[in-house]
Amino acid sequence: MRTEYDRVESKVVKRMQKLSITWLGHSTFILRTPGGKRILFDPWMSSNPSCPESMKKPPKVDLILVSHGHFDHMEDLVACARESGAPVVGIFELCDWLGRKGIANTSPMNKGGSQQIAGLRVTMTDAHHSSGYFDNGQMVYMGEPAGYVVRLEDSMSIYYSGDTCLFGDMKLIGEMYKPSIAFLPIGDRFTMDPMQAAKACEFLGVTQVVPMHWGTFPLLTGTPADLKTLIEPRGVQVLELKPGETTE
Repeated sequence: MRTEYDRVESKVVKRMQKLSITWLGHSTFILRTPGGKRILFDPWMSSNPSCPESMKKPPKVDLILVSHGHFDHMEDLVACARESGAPVVGIFELCDWLGRKGIANTSPMNKGGSQQIAGLRVTMTDAHHSSGYFDNGQMVYMGEPAGYVVRLEDSMSIYYSGDTCLFGDMKLIGEMYKPSIAFLPIGDRFTMDPMQAAKACEFLGVTQVVPMHWGTFPLLTGTPADLKTLIEPRGVQVLELKPGETTE
């Protein structure tokens, strides 16, 4: 016998949309969740050479997630936070810096922690990289780099690694959070290359991967084609996007 709760839950599920992913180039994405929330990851548009001109202005979003403090991941963070009014999730030191820039709507956290925000469950994970931002001519420490697992309204989880090399604890991320989709850098030089990203997919147990942090500059030599050769025979789908393109 179906309860009133079951009927309400059924209606909610029917109203759910498909997850949509829009790539603005480099590591900047806008996700529209099944519940209709818009999440902005690592906002860098205004001077991003791969971002379409029509997408360089701060978008309307419900939540902003920042992985670390390099310019190519947060140069437009202050402008996007001011324009949208959306809460910004980041590591403690980065959020403290935002506060000193007049951004009050921050929701700081640290690695291993989780929080409910905008109807989603956000968990901060490790990442192996660096994090600093030139502010008034000086390099400012922005806290450690991080990644995120986001549990969506339909209970599916996605993993956004931020900039990182391959590391063994990706196995734990896969075991504990079981993400379906991973957003992984493949450009090499400053992050993983396609070979490491392929191993990361194995560790994480994902069925789909969105390559990022590639093609923006000549130094970033890894390509989605290289990644496809390594993982599509294993049944992992590469969601290759062009800047400005959206996929569901």
